[in-house]
Amino acid sequence: MSIDVNNESGTEVDEQAILDIARYALARMRIHPLSELSVIVVDADAMEQLHIQWMDLPGPTDVMSFPMDELRPPSKDDDEPPQGLLGDIVLCPEVAEKQGREAETQHTMDEELQLLTVHGVLHLLGYDHEEPDEKAEMFGLQAAIVDGWRAERGLTGPSPAPTVS
Repeated sequence: MSIDVNNESGTEVDEQAILDIARYALARMRIHPLSELSVIVVDADAMEQLHIQWMDLPGPTDVMSFPMDELRPPSKDDDEPPQGLLGDIVLCPEVAEKQGREAETQHTMDEELQLLTVHGVLHLLGYDHEEPDEKAEMFGLQAAIVDGWRAERGLTGPSPAPTVS
């Protein structure tokens, strides 16, 4: 898996954890190991510009996903996954820090960025949360991936509850 993490935000973030959880999520979703992903960490001003440009919504948001080859997980266990460019995930640590602090189960900015990374990966793979059944599927999968990754790393305590919009 080729995953680039580029921190342009000026905020210190755990880039290795973002890389690791993205790799774990893609492996768990059975995405071809030669696929490519880019994760960009930006400040609130840059995220607001993207949010306005692509969603026509004011203010910065937590995560945005920009798919390229529209890769999907294989439909059966024995299907060979296609390889390609997944696309870009853009994260905003300022929004992540605020969301982590205000969440029901308070958590750190880095924990929120890990959750948002998985959320972004799932969006790149075609998952959405507009409808209640889609939201249940996506957030359930998101929680399972984050919990599995945390368990593999021996991290204790509750996983961050979904705070993404």
